[in-house]
Amino acid sequence: MQEFIKVTGMILRTVPIGEYDRRVVVLTKERGKISAFAKGARKPNSSLVAATSPFSFGEFKLYAGRSSYNMTEADISNYFEGFREDFDGACYGMYFLDVMDYYTRENNDERAMLKLLYQSLRALLAPSLGRELVRCVFELKALALNGEYPGLPEDRAYLESTAYAVDYIVGSTVEKLYTFTVRKEVLTELEWITERFRRQFMDRELKSLAVLEGIKSQFRIENQT
Repeated sequence: MQEFIKVTGMILRTVPIGEYDRRVVVLTKERGKISAFAKGARKPNSSLVAATSPFSFGEFKLYAGRSSYNMTEADISNYFEGFREDFDGACYGMYFLDVMDYYTRENNDERAMLKLLYQSLRALLAPSLGRELVRCVFELKALALNGEYPGLPEDRAYLESTAYAVDYIVGSTVEKLYTFTVRKEVLTELEWITERFRRQFMDRELKSLAVLEGIKSQFRIENQT
């Protein structure tokens, strides 16, 4: 008799399998990052069509197979539908999903990472927050939660406000992360810091990052013409 479990999490990645099925990667509160096979999830009348799409957050019913879990049901509480009509926001969001896919592991306690991801996606959809600042906060906090934050690089000077912002991001709870804004000069330094750490601690380029950087470059070109 199959033993079912329920987990709370978010779909990070989905891959088509065969004609009608999907393999998904889910970041869960209970079991870290797991893979699951969703039979029939690509059929138009399947209840798992939307539930197995990236960004879907909710409760998933699974049972263990030989090499992965099998998903049978899902109760989604947030699809982050705002990204469907916001291409730029969706590109930032897909990058955030990829970062979490890179950092997290199966059977690890990834509750803090899941909370960070959820709150960061909400922040991307908040009109009052600049997305580059959200990205910097997300990258720094993910690094800190993963136990890799080494402190500010000491080979250059920083604005006092920049050093304060970094200390706040690293030491703050996830719930209080997106409660501030910064001047353009501070944001520029935060971008330099996060890019340096990304090159130092990530051993591969993420495709979603290349797409995101392309969008930023196009935006700068359009603003100059």
